[in-house]
Amino acid sequence: MPMKRIKPVLAATSAIAILTACSGADVASKSWFFEAGSQIDEGGLGQPTAYNTGVQTGQINPAVAMANRFNQESQDTVNFAFNSYALDDTARAILSQQAHWIAQFPELRFRVYGHTDLVGSHAYNQRLGLRRAHAVVNYLVASGISRSRLEAVVSYGETRPIVVTRAPEMRNRRTVTEVTGFVGGRKPTVLDGKYAEVIYREYIRSAVPPPIISAGTAGSVGGGG
Repeated sequence: MPMKRIKPVLAATSAIAILTACSGADVASKSWFFEAGSQIDEGGLGQPTAYNTGVQTGQINPAVAMANRFNQESQDTVNFAFNSYALDDTARAILSQQAHWIAQFPELRFRVYGHTDLVGSHAYNQRLGLRRAHAVVNYLVASGISRSRLEAVVSYGETRPIVVTRAPEMRNRRTVTEVTGFVGGRKPTVLDGKYAEVIYREYIRSAVPPPIISAGTAGSVGGGG
């Protein structure tokens, strides 16, 4: 008796049955079943989209965003001994951290603000605060940061204390490093280049190459033998 041909419908049904037998975990482990990037979706896809929209429409200032990031990822303040603008070991460690962060963002400009406590005359404290700010700038330049990116050094002297007291107070004797904008002076948006350079560079760095599986281990399930 001649063998009957299997109808295409039956063949398709068999294929579906075989796929259904695979476990959900097995299917999920194969990235080609899903769109690119779905494995790293943190569940907040709308947040980056809303942020980029805000930047492009001018509702969000990228320079402010980068300033906040600098404050979160690097200490922005160093303190000084009384009547001194010398950098101690703690100050140098903080400034080395600042220089490392600043070096990663060549698009950004920075400003160093010098402060003093309330002991002494206003004129003297203005000069002392300026010397402290210069000391910080010089350290950052010696660490490889272009002086042109530290475009201005401003001293507030004694006028902005953290602790209001006429007594010597170390927390008032400080410098603060801040992001002031982007190199070139243009209004920073995603579309004008500078902020886009930061985002694109970090996007490229975030790419992780797939693991290399040797021929000897391909297909192995576990130990035993």
